[in-house]
Amino acid sequence: MPESTKTPKDERDVIARLAERGEQTMARLTELPGGTRAMQAMNDLRTRVDELGKKVRGIDELERRVVKLEKDLATLRRAQKTKSTPDR
Repeated sequence: MPESTKTPKDERDVIARLAERGEQTMARLTELPGGTRAMQAMNDLRTRVDELGKKVRGIDELERRVVKLEKDLATLRRAQKTKSTPDR
């Protein structure tokens, strides 16, 4: 017996239906008392989370730079100690 598989058309139909339901729900929320403020708060939250995500992605690069600087500093300190040690 052939196995039934979902076709891309079926998946698009499901996604389209979900998107339509989401749009309807959002429209209903704005009709409720305070719904517009709630929607604005959600949009502001989304924007802030996006900004935070961008900043967090930059932390890895900063950590790599700090590690490199720490190694350079350790090298300089070792070189300075060997210069300051008197020869006998």
